[in-house]
Amino acid sequence: MLMDFLARHQLNLMILFSGMCGIIAVFVMFMKAVSKRRKISLLIVELSSMFLLMADRAAYIYRRNNTDLGFWMVRISNFSVFFLTWLVLFGFNMYLIDLYEVDAKQATPKRLKFINFMVPLGLIMLTGSQFTGFYYTFDEFNRYQRGPGFMISYIMPFLILVIQLSVIINYYKRLSPYISLSLLLFTTIPMIASILQIWCYGLSLINLTIVGVAVLIYIFALKDMNDTVDHANSMRIEFLTEEQKSMRRLFEQTASALANAIDAKDRYTHGHSARVANYSKTIAKMVGKSEKECDDIYYAALLHDIGKIGISDEIINKEGKLTPEEYDEIKKHPVIGKDILSSIVEFPYLSIGAHHHHERYDGKGYPDKLKGNDIPELARIIAVADAYDAMTSKRSYRDPLPQQKVREIIIEEMGAQFDPVFAAQILHMIDRDEEYNMREKDDVKEFVGNDELVFENFRDWISEGIHIMHHMIRIRFSITPVEGREDEETIPGLVLFDSLDGRAHDDDKAKELLYTEYAELRFDGSYTLKDSRKIQPSVNEFKNSIYGPDEYEIDMVRVKDHIKLTITDSTKIVEFIIALDDSTRYAYLGFTGSNCHFMIHSIKHSDEKIGENYIPRIADLISYIDGETGDIPNVQVDGYRSSSSKGIELDGPLQISFRSKSLPTSRLIWHCPFVSVYSSDDGEVTGDNFREFALVRFDGEVWDDGEFASNEFFINQNDAFEGWDNWKNCNRNGMDCVVHIKRDGKVIILSTENCGIFLKCTTRLKNENEKVYISITGDQCAITNIRINKD
Repeated sequence: MLMDFLARHQLNLMILFSGMCGIIAVFVMFMKAVSKRRKISLLIVELSSMFLLMADRAAYIYRRNNTDLGFWMVRISNFSVFFLTWLVLFGFNMYLIDLYEVDAKQATPKRLKFINFMVPLGLIMLTGSQFTGFYYTFDEFNRYQRGPGFMISYIMPFLILVIQLSVIINYYKRLSPYISLSLLLFTTIPMIASILQIWCYGLSLINLTIVGVAVLIYIFALKDMNDTVDHANSMRIEFLTEEQKSMRRLFEQTASALANAIDAKDRYTHGHSARVANYSKTIAKMVGKSEKECDDIYYAALLHDIGKIGISDEIINKEGKLTPEEYDEIKKHPVIGKDILSSIVEFPYLSIGAHHHHERYDGKGYPDKLKGNDIPELARIIAVADAYDAMTSKRSYRDPLPQQKVREIIIEEMGAQFDPVFAAQILHMIDRDEEYNMREKDDVKEFVGNDELVFENFRDWISEGIHIMHHMIRIRFSITPVEGREDEETIPGLVLFDSLDGRAHDDDKAKELLYTEYAELRFDGSYTLKDSRKIQPSVNEFKNSIYGPDEYEIDMVRVKDHIKLTITDSTKIVEFIIALDDSTRYAYLGFTGSNCHFMIHSIKHSDEKIGENYIPRIADLISYIDGETGDIPNVQVDGYRSSSSKGIELDGPLQISFRSKSLPTSRLIWHCPFVSVYSSDDGEVTGDNFREFALVRFDGEVWDDGEFASNEFFINQNDAFEGWDNWKNCNRNGMDCVVHIKRDGKVIILSTENCGIFLKCTTRLKNENEKVYISITGDQCAITNIRINKD
């Protein structure tokens, strides 16, 4: 059936294949990624194949045509078929030679050189046959007839293909798989066709297969060339990528080296530049900057103080505050920094950060007194990060400010010193920084790894406090005598306290940092009660083989106003239950002792929150919400959002009124009411699928995570606002609050005015079908007499 199909359609196939070869020949002429010899060899193969089929087709068309034209066309076309077949083989041989010399890097095989002699010999014999009829003749009807030597006309090309095949097999793995496959096909398929041609008289199997594999030669060559180009491009891209990475590393290392040089000049700025850079990059991420923008801000912040290189060491490292003249000198460093970095034209943002990071949002900064959005955004970000780190780091004239005090200063300076948008972001960073990692670390004793604490005399000093929370904390350590005092008794002790900076104080700073000491505890179960209501100790003696004679373990946890400490060693378990004066203050545990060398082995924090009944209550819970109750139960918020009111569905215009009063322990601006706008399955803040759209604090802060809604916030301090100290007094004395809320589709508008601060928050939901609820919460405040008006 196949042979019948070829017999019927071979003339059409000849047109198709010859046209393909012609088009390919044009493409070959424009190939630039191959050698000149390879291009010529491919042109010979493709053009010869095209004319071969055209000649073969003419031979069939003019067969038996007895006109003068037919006479000559039959003879010319048949001669051309034999001639062009040899030319195709010659072009293919040239192609092979170039492949093995260029790609396989081999000397030209002798067998291929031999073929270059066979081709001229074959052409000579073909020419002679035209006069002798040795290969073929024509009868009286102008028809092609095989001659007595027609087998030789097949055997010689066949032999060439066999020789070429032997070379291909020998060097198969030296070339790419695609090229090697195309070479095998070019040699084997025509060989098979040559054998079949003996019995298939009247069909052009050889010519059709030769042209077919000639097309394949180009296709596979093109595929290999594309792969080669792709590989070269990949190598080039990889090289350029590595080059860029190398340049980036060089830039990073240079910038870091400059930053270290700046910090080294000022002995009071240990790692200041790196911390400011990290804070600035985090702020940039939080406001949605791209990765490149975040990197630009990072490096601008890393070099923001480079101008200090031009300030004298005497001024930079002066003990105490600067004189006005010295301060004027230090104020020159932004301009010096700009001059230094302006020459780096590839990174213009570097000089912007150095030049403008001391501008103020209200226009009272330096050097150019720019105001508001006239200050470059990059500089506004760096300004708040720089100020935060300066306040939380040690200076020649003061110790680091407590983080909560720094937070309060930032709130006070929102819209004055700082851009409110970026100040709000660093406030959120502070709120998330439960372990107080955002600070200078050089002078801090941390409990990690095998840290050592040495106490010669009781309360000579007290270690930095460990914050006791509602999650279990377990510390493992050993205690040995101080070196040289092995014969003396060791008396380990613990101090339970609270202060703004998480450290114990017995000096003038105690009042400033609101230091409170709850109790002094010893490992034998004895204690000294101080500013706490009650302590209940217990000692259970037993033999514990888990611990060695010097090994100890302390478990600590807090539930509201009760703390439980359990000290375990090899002979006993000592347990303290402490009832604090309230549930609002923090509690820190510090180590001290006499003749004690503590070796801290590990500190582990549990992720599981302890249940409210875990600690037996030894004193009644102090309540500040026993007053008048409104439409829903009153709420006492002992700590940041520690409790919330019942959810109120927002299904129309809503007015919520209540009385708020800060708890006696409140001391900061944000110890005030908050309003949460949210959704959950059961309408409660603790419900499943809780999604918060906005958290509005009455001190002028608003927060959302941007996932479910966006917020626009407006704050105005009107004539009734008499400063932040008065604001805190208003909260302590109690204030009547009214919150107005309305919803229009996706838009929720909330407004309230309290003690001279007007707040308006416009929330845009991403899902209009959300069921929205309102809840009152806060920080260290009592919410009573909550009234709901939906008219």
